[in-house]
Amino acid sequence: MAKSTLPVASIVSYHAHVYFDGTAQRAAALRLREEIAARFPVAMGRVHDRLVGPHARPMYQVSFAVPVFATLIPWLMLNRDGLSILIHPNTAAERDDHLERAFWLGAPLPILHADDLAEENEPQGANPVNTTPYLEP
Repeated sequence: MAKSTLPVASIVSYHAHVYFDGTAQRAAALRLREEIAARFPVAMGRVHDRLVGPHARPMYQVSFAVPVFATLIPWLMLNRDGLSILIHPNTAAERDDHLERAFWLGAPLPILHADDLAEENEPQGANPVNTTPYLEP
């Protein structure tokens, strides 16, 4: 059965998950984290040095409002330093957001425990901004 068409307004925020594996990639991910925080009004999540949730590698999350997408994502395309980044919308369907509506910068990784992701949920808005940008993207 075909899914119904959703309006763009169904997207209440976005997440970018920046993955790393090993010390060199972790260092690159932390540098990228500092660069993002210096340029964009986002909510930087904590660095997870172990697997959490459906994520197949250590990572951190960047939560951001819909208007930030237009500058953050092109900037990440140019500056991801070889890291894999999962970008997904936040709508009322967490599972589809991670599996069907997401895209990857760099090598895609598996999404673990996909059955644990909610088919229907309250959409998660952008977390409160915890950065103070002082550089132009």
